[in-house]
Amino acid sequence: MVEQPPADGANAWHYTADVVAVDPDGRVLLIERRWEPFTGCWALPGGHLDEGEDSRHAAARELAEEAGVRVDAADLTLIGTYDAPGRDPRGRYSTDAYLARVPADTVAVADDDAANVRWVELSSAEEDGTLAFDHADILRVAGRMLTGGDAGGGHLTPLT
Repeated sequence: MVEQPPADGANAWHYTADVVAVDPDGRVLLIERRWEPFTGCWALPGGHLDEGEDSRHAAARELAEEAGVRVDAADLTLIGTYDAPGRDPRGRYSTDAYLARVPADTVAVADDDAANVRWVELSSAEEDGTLAFDHADILRVAGRMLTGGDAGGGHLTPLT
């Protein structure tokens, strides 16, 4: 388990987890942010790790809390770690992004930090220049993972 570096005021480093939830039709779940930063913008479900929690379990918990979608943490696939300086206007943030495959009939309901939820085509979400943080970058990588490297492909390939 990776430990979050100690917070020391302005140089505090925060550790979060985000989820790209995708259904078999290639639609991705986005939430409308209820709070700053990026109030009213669309983003991936995600948030801060709780005390004693690893990022995989935090990702599953945040998906359930923000959108009512429950997945087993063990079923999440790591997309990558995103920690570029400036990716979050609140300070230094590092996030582990995970891919969750969900059934076609998955219902999402806004709750907790989400003002609203919507399912959108992954390909259009990747190109959306209005997503919060660096979530468009995360979606582009997830899209390549799902299409076997062909970002222009329309069908999903199984992950092993």
